[in-house]
This record gives sequence, C-alpha cells and structure tokens, in this order.
Amino acid sequence: MMTSSREAEAPETLDHFQANAYSPYNFFTSDEWARFRADTPLTLTADEVQRLRSIGDPIDLTEVRRIYLSLSRLLSSHVESSQLLFEQRNRFLSMSEVTKTPFVIGIAGSVAVGKSTTARILKELLARWPSSPKVDLVTTDGFLYPNATLIRENLLNRKGFPESYDIGALLRFLSAIKAGQPNVKAPSYSHLTYDVLPNEYRIVDRPDILIFEGINVLQSRNLPADGKIVPMVSDFFDFSIYIDADESQIHRWYVERFMRLRETAFRDPSSYFNRYASISESEALARAEDLWANINLKNLRENILPTRPRADLILQKGENHLIEKVALRKL
Repeated sequence: MMTSSREAEAPETLDHFQANAYSPYNFFTSDEWARFRADTPLTLTADEVQRLRSIGDPIDLTEVRRIYLSLSRLLSSHVESSQLLFEQRNRFLSMSEVTKTPFVIGIAGSVAVGKSTTARILKELLARWPSSPKVDLVTTDGFLYPNATLIRENLLNRKGFPESYDIGALLRFLSAIKAGQPNVKAPSYSHLTYDVLPNEYRIVDRPDILIFEGINVLQSRNLPADGKIVPMVSDFFDFSIYIDADESQIHRWYVERFMRLRETAFRDPSSYFNRYASISESEALARAEDLWANINLKNLRENILPTRPRADLILQKGENHLIEKVALRKL
C-alpha cells in the first residue's frame, strides 16, 4: 500500500527544531533548566510524588527539583505579570468592578507521554505557593462523545481524534471559565468503563489557576473565508506546555503501560478492557501493538505532534521517561 509523503516522512525531532536558525525558542538542558529554580522551596514529599505519578512514570523528588520547581517559578512570574497587566488595563479603561479571570494553563502531548503526571504535580506545586491560590485541574476526556454516539457515528476506532470530541461543549466550558462564571460544570469520565459518565460533573468555581490537560488542546481549526470568529481551545490559554518524546519511546511506553494494566486495572470485571486480562500474553501484546499502530500513532502524527510548535514550553523526555531538554518560547 502506498503512503503519502507526510506518512513516510520521519517526524522532526526537537533537535532538528533547535538547529533551525530562526527557531522561536530558547533551548536548555535539564541541568541548565534546574538552575532557574533559585530559592523556590520544595513543598512536595516523596510519598506525595509517588501518589501523583501515573503507572510506569518514574518521576521522583529529584525530577521535581530538576524540572518542576523551575517551571513553578516561571509560571509564578507569568501569573503575576498577567495580574499586573489586568490591573493596568482596568485603569486604562477606567473599569473598577471587573474581577480577574482564571489563569489557564494548557498541557498537550501524546498518550503515554506523562501529561497526567505533569498536570497533577504542577497542580500541587502551584497550590502551595505562598499566596495559596485556588488551582483546579480538568482533562478533556469528559468532553469526548459518549461511546454510544461514537459507535453510531462509526468513530469508536478514532476515539481521541479531534472529531471524537464535543468541541462545542469544550468551548462553552472554557468561555464560561474565562468569563469568571461561578460553578461551571465539567463532564466526568471513567477510564475504568472507558466512557463519559452520564449526568456526572465536577464543579469548577472561579479558580485562580486552571490546568487544562488533553492530547489535542493545542489543535487548530480550519478558518472560514468570510472572516467569522472561529475560536480554538488554545485561544483561552495564558500559557501552554507540550510534553514531547521520540516516537519510538512513546511506542514502548504505551505498550509497557498496556501490559501493566492487563495485570492490574483490566482485571476488574467492570473494566471496559477486562477481556484483555484473560487472553495470553502474546495475544495481549499483539493487541497493544495494533492499537498503537492503527490508532495512537496515527493520531500522534496527524493531529498531536503538528501542534508542538504552538506551545509556549516544550518538555522533551528521554528513554528513562525523565526530562532531558526544555524549550521556552522567546518573548
């Protein structure tokens, strides 16, 4: 079967990105990045980090010190600058009754690359700043169409692709958040049943910071020829992060995670993937490889990786799942 030139072309690595003389990013090794921590205090314990990390993710306190304390300090400066700009604009417009809206951080990247761990670690670190901000975390999983809808539309095998999300609901949620509305509902999702939970929501009530995590949150959209306003999810972000790794590494992590889940969560009789717990190891491995090649790899190449250059910060992981390089967009 013939492939398109795009499919046959190897994805550009962050190293190639760095070699571009016109790159909009500054690049740092993890050791260089760690120095930006300055006097930012470590407010997490080893037990807390272990509780926050996803299965197969080896992040520990050393990694928090190396990467996440500097990131916390950077985000603190962005939040403070945003608040200052808000106050200056209010004075310019002679507005005194307007409440500052949440600072929204978007986190994107492939499946199995560690987005959830990054989001949870950041949430805890940011909430422990001296100012004690209120920090909420929402994932895009709840905005997927229910499985029944995906089956009816023949989209179940494209779950996680842009067309499998209720973009209208996503945009309405973020619009309400940025408008400073109280008690905004975010739909809930169960990874056990692999489906949206009907009539179950979590309430997001005017946080100081909202972390919004999902594989496609930096996705762009086709623009209309007539100039109508077509909002994108990333339009609501004040800062965005892309978790990056070599394609072969993500492949390995995905398969390893699948095989671990087969020994743990998949054994729950109510798990959507329970059937994979009873098949042979070779059959399970073949299924994991098939899911990677025909769904997740395609989504990575077609929809996720192309959004990487839109991020404000890129965290590149090495083979050991730990950050090796950081790219920060120039101002």
